[in-house]
Amino acid sequence: MSDVVSLLSQIEDTGRDPRGSGYQRPGFSATERELRDWFLAEADRRGLDTEIDANGITWAWATPPGENAVVTGSHLDSVPGGGEFDGPLGVASALAAFDELKASGALERARRPLALAVFPEEEGSRFGVACLGSRLLTGAIETDRALGLKDSVGDTFADVARGYGLDPDRVGRDQSRLAGIGSFIELHVEQGLGLAGTDQAVAIGSSIIGHGRWHFSFTGQGNHAGTTPMSHRADPVVAASRVIGDIPTLAAATDASAVATVGRTLIHPGGTNVIASAMSFWLDIRHPNDAVVEQVLDAISRRAASHADETGVRVDVSQESYSPTTHFTADLNSRLASVLPQAPLLPSGAGHDAGILAPHVPSAMLYVRNPTGVSHAPEEACEVDDQRAGVDALIKVLARELEIEVPGGSDGAAPGPAGGAASRPDGGAATGPDGGAATGPAAGGGGAR
Repeated sequence: MSDVVSLLSQIEDTGRDPRGSGYQRPGFSATERELRDWFLAEADRRGLDTEIDANGITWAWATPPGENAVVTGSHLDSVPGGGEFDGPLGVASALAAFDELKASGALERARRPLALAVFPEEEGSRFGVACLGSRLLTGAIETDRALGLKDSVGDTFADVARGYGLDPDRVGRDQSRLAGIGSFIELHVEQGLGLAGTDQAVAIGSSIIGHGRWHFSFTGQGNHAGTTPMSHRADPVVAASRVIGDIPTLAAATDASAVATVGRTLIHPGGTNVIASAMSFWLDIRHPNDAVVEQVLDAISRRAASHADETGVRVDVSQESYSPTTHFTADLNSRLASVLPQAPLLPSGAGHDAGILAPHVPSAMLYVRNPTGVSHAPEEACEVDDQRAGVDALIKVLARELEIEVPGGSDGAAPGPAGGAASRPDGGAATGPDGGAATGPAAGGGGAR
């Protein structure tokens, strides 16, 4: 079978941005469907049993489905103008790791089921809610709210889901599916500089810092650009632009490690010679302390109200999503560290499906070195040797979780079943193996989801 490098080469032209470098792979789009079909074909070629569940998550079972399953995978969608590795590296690595475990005969000695999974709309680039597939699976988003989400052209998720072959009446939390997962391991390209310049190609994730998205909507009075005096305008663009300009200062004044970003704006109606009647922007805030996130949001919201009052416009603020700081499962991370003793622990400023799953099933992450530290952009990178090192690390972790030993197990593969299966969380987020919280995105693994 193919290794991770050749697997990625098979999809390197799928979803390329026709306007320049980078990728356009929105969730639940024709492009994501093409990528899903590629994964299904690769799984079928390997003799895996495939299914697409009620929430659009694609599953490929390497063994007969059963309780206490070991699951690995990631996503295939991208942000607008995204890089090559964010998501697909984890999916391709899962296939490559399966190939090695199968070829070595190790899977025949597995004591737990193994599945590969691909989660849809992880980036939230179409419907505005990141990790939509895993949120639906776990019930982290209300089903009615999810079905009512709209994309940029006004199509609801319910309508798009139907076109994707899903039944909106079946969308939502799947307790039986969750109960069957004994551990979930997601491999992902690092979205920061934690490993760059070190001699380690792979790190173990310790936590994901709290992060959320808010919609700021400014409403004013549309009018003629040439006949309306400056003193008689109620221009929402002016108010919104002033707020955006203040955000870096407000975030830094609240806490030096807080990050706040506006990466998307919308002006209506968008005519060059028209004073806009409305302008919106979407705000992303992240910090390890959830209280600090609230403080940054409060400071920005109060400034928005002030600028709106000064310019005679209205502002409304609504939350689109929020994920509190999550620590990956302690005993699972300890087992990862036992087979990857040199791998450092890194917190992440980027959201992942593993972070959504962590309060519900034992979950962990592996990060593979990114020499540029850039993510969500074409300059995102992962060297060929590091891609293969990531697969090697994943094989060791899966062997440990499946309670098998790969021939030549002196290289750190699992010694057998002594470690047992991961204990299930008690309903709250588990602490990482270091017992501490993330120190912010600059600490490594950081980026934006």
